[in-house]
Amino acid sequence: MKRRTFSAALGALALTPPAAFAQDKPPVIRIGFPNAGTGGRPLGGGSYTANAHHLRAIDEEFKADGIRVEWKFFPGAGPALNESLANGLVDFGFGHGDLPVLVGRSTGLKHKVIASSGRGGDSYFVVPAASSAKTIAELKGKRIATFKGTASQLTLNRWFEKFGLNDKDFRVISLDSDSTLAALSTGDIDGTVRAPFDLEARGVARRIHEILDDPYITRPGTVWVSDAFEARFPQIVQRVVTRLVKVAHWSTLDANRERQYQLWATSGTPYVDYKATWDRARDLRDRLNPLLDTYYTASIQRSIDEVKKYKLVRRDVSIDGWLEPKYLQNALKELKLEDWWPQQDADGKTVVPGRKLA
Repeated sequence: MKRRTFSAALGALALTPPAAFAQDKPPVIRIGFPNAGTGGRPLGGGSYTANAHHLRAIDEEFKADGIRVEWKFFPGAGPALNESLANGLVDFGFGHGDLPVLVGRSTGLKHKVIASSGRGGDSYFVVPAASSAKTIAELKGKRIATFKGTASQLTLNRWFEKFGLNDKDFRVISLDSDSTLAALSTGDIDGTVRAPFDLEARGVARRIHEILDDPYITRPGTVWVSDAFEARFPQIVQRVVTRLVKVAHWSTLDANRERQYQLWATSGTPYVDYKATWDRARDLRDRLNPLLDTYYTASIQRSIDEVKKYKLVRRDVSIDGWLEPKYLQNALKELKLEDWWPQQDADGKTVVPGRKLA
C-alpha cells in the first residue's frame, strides 16, 4: 500500500503543470549592475535603477517575505554582467547598455527586456588639458580611449561618424573608467568621451566638443530578467517592476533632484558632473524614463544595425520576441502612471506628452 501510495504521489507530481510551481518564492533575488563606482565600490549613479539600490527599494519590497536581495556591481561593466548571466549567477540586469546586451543576445543568453533604464543625456569629447587639439580631426593617429565591449564603444563610433571619421583613423585602446581618468591625468591618452566638469575644474582635461541631448548619439539602457527566473517566478518579476516604476516616478520629481545628485555622487563620480549635466534636463521625465515606446525599439534596432556594420557580433540579432512589456504595463496601470512619462517616436521627438505637472 505504501509503495502504491508513493507511486501515485510521484505520478501526480509528474502530471502537475509547471504553472503550479510558478508561484514559489526564491530565497534570493540577484540583481546585476553593468558598472561599479570609483575603485570598484558597489554603488552607481545617473539612473533610477541606481536609486532603487540607494533607497533599498527592492529590499524593502521583499523584506516581509524573507527574500534576500543580492546586489552585484561589475567593474567589468556589460561584458562582465553577460558572463555572470551565462553562469547562472544573476536574475536581473539593471541598466545594460546597447552593445553588451546585444552581444549577449547574439550568443544565446536568455533574457527578456522588461523596461528601459533611461535615455538621452549629453556627451562630451575631452582631451588632456595640455593638448593643443581643438577638433577631433586633429587627433587622427592618436590614442583614443573607450571601454571596448560596452555602450561607450558604440557612442565613440557615433562621434567619429558625426565628424566624417571612423575608428581606423585613430589608435583606439580599451580602458575602464578609472584607468581612463588616470591616463588623461598623465597624458597617456589623447582623448575620450566623458563628463568634463570636475576634470576642467581641476585642470586635468578640457572639452573640445559637446553634443547635447542628441537621440542618435546616446541610446536607452535596458532592464531585463532571465528567462529562467521569469518562468518560475512571474509574480516576483511583477513586484520588482512595480517597485522599479515607483522609484522611477520618485526620481522624476523635481523635489528629489538634489537628493539624487548627492546619492549618485557617493559612487565616486563628482557631484559637479551630475549637477552640470542633469540640471540641463528641465523635466527629469525626459531622461528617467522606463517606457518601451517607439523610440526604445527604434534605438535598439539602430544599435543592431551598428553592431553588424562594425562586425561586433558574429550572429544576427533580432528584437522579435525579446521584449516583454506586460509587467511594465501592469505596473503603470496599478500605480496610475500610464500618462506620466512622455512617449517618443523613432527620432526621439515627443509624440504623446507626459501628464501636465502641477
